[in-house]
Amino acid sequence: MIPRLFRGLCDDAPLLLPGDTPIEIAVQQHLSYKDAAFSDLVGPLMIPIPRLDELTDVTEPLSISLIASGGPATVEAALDRMYAKSNLTVATIEVALPDGTDITALGAVDPAIDVYVEIPRGQHRAEVFDAVDERGYHATFRTGGVTADAYPGEQELAAAIHEAARREISFKAVAGLDHAIRNTNADTGFEQHGYLNVLLAAQAAHSGAKASDLATILALRDPEVLAQHVAAIETERAFLSFDTGNIRQLLDDLISLGLLPPM
Repeated sequence: MIPRLFRGLCDDAPLLLPGDTPIEIAVQQHLSYKDAAFSDLVGPLMIPIPRLDELTDVTEPLSISLIASGGPATVEAALDRMYAKSNLTVATIEVALPDGTDITALGAVDPAIDVYVEIPRGQHRAEVFDAVDERGYHATFRTGGVTADAYPGEQELAAAIHEAARREISFKAVAGLDHAIRNTNADTGFEQHGYLNVLLAAQAAHSGAKASDLATILALRDPEVLAQHVAAIETERAFLSFDTGNIRQLLDDLISLGLLPPM
């Protein structure tokens, strides 16, 4: 049994990992989670638009997240291709905004589909926040990558979470949240955020905490302290989900911290 706090927390993202995961393997693995004890932990399967043509017949209902890294103008044609396939439901669309694009290029979307827009880290952050706020979309924060500078520091991420809470915008995170607790990657030396730190910071932000307080939460490295605070959360989750290509590792982390029963 997955507690309400963690339901749908991890979006299944093996196709976003470095390398070339065959899409049929990703689909079959995702479908196998439906019968697992931890099925409620798992959100949709994330499929980048350029890989849609690899998706052939699906024999069971499959919920997907459509990844529009090329910008909002790529969404309409991708949705048309998805609707022509059987057994597929588009649960979410995640839109990046490459230079020279803006969210106004995204046309009308079925209200049943949740739209996420990546908030840039540079000078356009405020105007994208304004557009997301105006349209009632969710936000996406990039929390890592393949270089050290792809990881925002505690103060930067805290400011973004604080602004989202001020606007009452829920958000998800992409990349870099490989572990539950703030850590230094043993192989790369990169400073990495913990997904439980982000979850706790988001809850604190919606309770009125200052950005400086959120930065302190994001810097916590004591697993016992962090797990105790997370276990005490009773409100609706403001940090909606994050991408992971390793559901089993995430599950093992939560079990080891006493936040989930063994399964």
